[in-house]
Amino acid sequence: MKRTRRFASLMAVTATVALLATGCSAANPGSDDDSSGAAAATWPEPTASLKGVTLTYWTATQTATMADKVIAAFEQQTGAKINKVIIPDVYETNAPTKLATGAKPDLATWQPTGSELALLKPATGLQNLDGAPWLAKQTDAVQNLGTVDGKHYAAFVNVPSTLGIFYNKQVFADAGITATPKNLDEFLADAKKIKAKGVAPIFGAAGDQWPTQWWPQVLLAEDSKAGLWDKVNKNEDTFEGSAILGAIKTYKSMLDDGLFNQDNATSTYNESGPALLDGKAGMVLQLTSFTSLLQSTADATTINDKIGWFPISKSGNVATSVPGGDNALVAFKTGDSAKEAAARQFLRFWLETDYPTYVKEADAVSLDPAVKTPSTVPQVAVDASDALADAAGSMQQNAVANPDFYVNLANMVNGKATPEQVAKVTQSQFAQIAKALGTSGF
Repeated sequence: MKRTRRFASLMAVTATVALLATGCSAANPGSDDDSSGAAAATWPEPTASLKGVTLTYWTATQTATMADKVIAAFEQQTGAKINKVIIPDVYETNAPTKLATGAKPDLATWQPTGSELALLKPATGLQNLDGAPWLAKQTDAVQNLGTVDGKHYAAFVNVPSTLGIFYNKQVFADAGITATPKNLDEFLADAKKIKAKGVAPIFGAAGDQWPTQWWPQVLLAEDSKAGLWDKVNKNEDTFEGSAILGAIKTYKSMLDDGLFNQDNATSTYNESGPALLDGKAGMVLQLTSFTSLLQSTADATTINDKIGWFPISKSGNVATSVPGGDNALVAFKTGDSAKEAAARQFLRFWLETDYPTYVKEADAVSLDPAVKTPSTVPQVAVDASDALADAAGSMQQNAVANPDFYVNLANMVNGKATPEQVAKVTQSQFAQIAKALGTSGF
């Protein structure tokens, strides 16, 4: 399954938040404790008859076909109809804007992070999924995600991505590296050994901008676990503070030391997979979904032979969790109790009845320990998914707002901004979005 990442712009996000705020009385019926909330919800049997019921399902261009086989099976077994609507890019902006006009689906794919769920006003706009029968079947790490204020609003259908290092085993061997690094200092030492062999230690893909944000984020893993993003959310710490600015400066020093491919400023994500497989670069820092890019040009056996994976952080090997838009669905409060129940039934069908078939056909790592991951899934995807259990939360997962950090960092890569300027403008953007969301302290 090919997975890509896109991000909404700051101006679009703040405008969307404003639209939802002014339109919430019409577009978001119900409240935390009303009769349509999950506290009083029933969970219909996955294959119960739904003849005459039509559900609307919104999804992004990148996830347009993800549920097709599940939908077909659900329609066949229940008699329901699912009307799939593909929202054009940028989905994270255009979907909330459409909601603010009064349009509303019954179900939608959505990035299950705090900052993205906040755009949907979950307390009034989404069904609370606490008590869903599939939750207890999923891994502990997944059960703790997709929540806002301690309540579940996202149903995970795919394992959330973690950030880590994909590396070429032969490049490591040629550089005399016999064990993966145990912290940043060891990582940098290994990168310099690879550079000495005439190979780019790291493939950066800054031409696409969004990959730039991953380096500062993995360098903040321990800080994240210590509550960094909670402090940033309360305006008790900022992007200009010692932790985040320090991570940006470390990333800048890696650039200055020539540890990235020479064409980093213009190279793209799609180029990074072939570069790693061909040994033109030793390492790529990316999401678990990078495995799909590798699979577009190599089979699982080749990937297992050539490519390995390990997490990296400043002081150790802590992975960083970044749930994506292909990971989960949300069910909306529409005011129609029959359709709300049918939406919950669809989620049960996907995550219980049809889940073994879905995992096999999607060639995906299983969220349910009782459902075996297909042998055709590359080991790097399994390793990255296993690291989720001890992963730190990313900015996307734990922060209340998602500023244009990656755009600002790309400017730094291109020599148009200093680390201090990146930190300052990102903090200004963060505060603007947080204020628009009504976050206390802003």
